[in-house]
Amino acid sequence: MNILLEFFVVTFRVLWAFVLAAAKWLVRPKEKSVAGQVCLITGAGSGLGRLFALEFARRRALLVLWDINAQSNEETAGMVQHIYREMAEEAAAAAPGVAGDGEKDVLPHCNLQVYTYTCDVGKRENVYLTAERVRKEVGEVSVLVNNAGVVSGHHLLECPDELIERTMMVNCHAHFWTTKAFLPKMLEMNHGHIVTVASSLGLFSTAGVEDYCASKFGAVGFHESLSHELKAAEKDGIKTTLVCPYLVDTGMFRGCRIRKEIEPFLPPLKPEYCVKQAMRAILTDQPMICTPRLMYMVTFMKSILPFEAVVCMYRFLGADKCMYPFIAQRKQATNNNEAKNGI
Repeated sequence: MNILLEFFVVTFRVLWAFVLAAAKWLVRPKEKSVAGQVCLITGAGSGLGRLFALEFARRRALLVLWDINAQSNEETAGMVQHIYREMAEEAAAAAPGVAGDGEKDVLPHCNLQVYTYTCDVGKRENVYLTAERVRKEVGEVSVLVNNAGVVSGHHLLECPDELIERTMMVNCHAHFWTTKAFLPKMLEMNHGHIVTVASSLGLFSTAGVEDYCASKFGAVGFHESLSHELKAAEKDGIKTTLVCPYLVDTGMFRGCRIRKEIEPFLPPLKPEYCVKQAMRAILTDQPMICTPRLMYMVTFMKSILPFEAVVCMYRFLGADKCMYPFIAQRKQATNNNEAKNGI
């Protein structure tokens, strides 16, 4: 009898979850504040990582930027500092009264800082050592954005083993190391937010990028399991958001092409659009965001259709070999570089 009653309760909760999800489509939830909170972003030196840093800076978060490229990371930090200065100047201009009052209003903006660390997230020891420095020099991280990613750009049998290992380490394993470094304090405080920037290729795959797809599938699996673990531990103060964008025009997959007749309806995403959509999901505690929304349908169809039907659909869209032009360009660039260096 108890299990029957519980079944009806669960059924009601499932239906209620559908109602709440539908309501969020109609009424936009209020965004939470991250002002003054420590936000750490991996791969912050370029691409989506840089744009995430700028968006969090506009919301007055205290930024910790990790990247393997120190120069590009410092460039991002300079952009963040420029945003901080603009906000301070606007606050000073808007503050009426004596200078003392103005300084008091500007103070929260002046206290905002950006910290840069050169870190190879593919190396476990490097992650743990850098994380310890962050805790000592900045404080505990409230928002962790696992964004760093690489792609080898080789067919499986042509891809050196070390590049396959590198892809798995940076795109998947690094999420374990960074989360293990900062999650304990989040659990203690029951407060925090972990963001996994994965890919639509972590939900469905295509030919020629086996290592990348495997790494992103791994990141998605890690994120989902972690989310369930936090729920099981009843740590509802720690939020998680999975970001799965379609092809983003950052240059990472330059040359990738689907069928030319279909491409106008499904062009590469503008990085700014992708990050703005992701930020809206993060700040409203949305568990998952796919951009564009069509990716939800593709994932659903892949789950219910026979494999041969999926193959037919891929071929119609030109998605079965969409990565081949990208791989060819990467191979040509590698050959040119080897010839230039006399290798």
